[in-house]
Amino acid sequence: MTRRVENPAGLQVLVTCPPMLGMMDELRERFVERGVGVYCPEVVQSVSEAELIALVPRFEGWIIGDDPATARVLEAGRAGRLRAAVKWGIGVDNVDFRAARALDLPVTNTPQMFGSEVADVAMGYLIGLARETFFIDREVRRGAWPKPRGISLEGKLLGLVGYGDIGRNLARRARAAGMTVIAYDPAFQPDPALPEVAAARWPSGIEDCDFLAFTCALNADNRHMLNEGLFARVKPGVRIVNVARGGLIDEEALHRALVRGRVHAAALDVFEVEPLPASSPLRDLTRCVLGSHNASNTAEAVRRTSERAIRLLCELLGLGDG
Repeated sequence: MTRRVENPAGLQVLVTCPPMLGMMDELRERFVERGVGVYCPEVVQSVSEAELIALVPRFEGWIIGDDPATARVLEAGRAGRLRAAVKWGIGVDNVDFRAARALDLPVTNTPQMFGSEVADVAMGYLIGLARETFFIDREVRRGAWPKPRGISLEGKLLGLVGYGDIGRNLARRARAAGMTVIAYDPAFQPDPALPEVAAARWPSGIEDCDFLAFTCALNADNRHMLNEGLFARVKPGVRIVNVARGGLIDEEALHRALVRGRVHAAALDVFEVEPLPASSPLRDLTRCVLGSHNASNTAEAVRRTSERAIRLLCELLGLGDG
């Protein structure tokens, strides 16, 4: 099923971002008042490259989700009607900006939108892994009554990979829980509100971290930055949280580290392939908490990000800010 806002002028926008699609009944008027039609296909996580090559050229604008906005897709769009695009949200690893520049196709994103929301989920994962609340839930559901002995957050060392908006928000929460935080980020900028957070160069000091939390962007230089070699160096029993991008962690190596007990537990909101394949061995591990790439998805965050994406796209299409 698809939904379309009629537009007599003929200007049409494609939206393929699931959180935004889920709020389209509320957002529809934002397009109507700007005289723009919107086409909303049913999307679970993303649209395939082949489908996009056929779909994108039909529209002047595109609000991108986690879809593969590859050179082939953008070239097809530019050969058709596409004049501008906005990547909904923060991460842009799925967008070929080099191809967009070569095609003289304006593409932007919506940064600084989800720092608090994603940090909330990451902090929830830290607490859950420390006290094994997810494991307890699973065991109680199957009739057991477990009493695992957890660990306290206070006094523990958190290695925070990425110190942007999300990372700083998570650092504030971790510090409030009494944790010590070191930040791995080549672009580290001190936060006056968090003078205790020290900078480190990855992976220096990884063997001392009780927790590792990933909040950074994915790029060609940091894919599988946590890999087999580093799992041999981590502190035995480390707990790992990833709310950034699945490709930052070698999932096969993580699985082996969990099975061996080198890693005590992991909470993953993101994966190398999404949705997580039914064949993934991570599904079989009770100490691996699985998310659905949903950490940013609150009503408030989706609303403000979607409205910003609409404004930006309309500006790029020469319609002003509405």
